Amino acid sequence: MAHFEIIDHAADIGLAAWGETFEEALAGLAEGMFSIMADLGTIEERLCRKVKVESPDQESLVVDWLNELLYIADIERLVFCRFEITGLAGCGLLAECHGERIDPAKHRLGPAVKAATYHMLAVERGDCYRIKVILDI
Repeated sequence: MAHFEIIDHAADIGLAAWGETFEEALAGLAEGMFSIMADLGTIEERLCRKVKVESPDQESLVVDWLNELLYIADIERLVFCRFEITGLAGCGLLAECHGERIDPAKHRLGPAVKAATYHMLAVERGDCYRIKVILDI
């Protein structure tokens, strides 16, 4: 189960997610980001989009993961509601993203997220993994 929270930020939106594993925290970030862009309760799992991301380090993987999802959502006009990291090796991941095509009559859309940024990015490991990121809106 993904856990996330929206964090107040002066100009943009902060997002924090956590999980017992790095994979759970990454899934939580994606879910949190899409909860800003649309009401997750209005999204059905009509399709599954496989995503692969390779990055030079763990911090870059966080930003690249979210930005790849934004790119796919924008180009293919999709919204996602559930994310499953199916493979994690080094600084690369494979994921299955569940959602559907955007239907403005059905989906209650929120503000557009332009990009995940490195500003104030933090990946912490204690009792659980906790990741913080700032999203440009």
